[in-house]
Amino acid sequence: MNFWIIWGLFAQLLFFLRFFVQWIASEKKGESTIPISFWYFSIAGSLLLLAYSIYRKDIVFILGQGLGSLIYLRNLILIYRKERLNP
Repeated sequence: MNFWIIWGLFAQLLFFLRFFVQWIASEKKGESTIPISFWYFSIAGSLLLLAYSIYRKDIVFILGQGLGSLIYLRNLILIYRKERLNP
């Protein structure tokens, strides 16, 4: 199997896992919640998919994953800033 196909499938798996961990966390809590692992899976999956989309030269995919990566990173920054200010 082609390296980039394996890369893309792995990236998509990471991206899917963010929804899985969010669902499990929400079920355990009995309400909709977003654990920090959601954002880590989001950024990891998004960056790997961004690399895949650059390889495929897919401008729509590049723009979508590029913007998504920035948003996920910003959410992690906001989370850590809040934790640092409110230990």
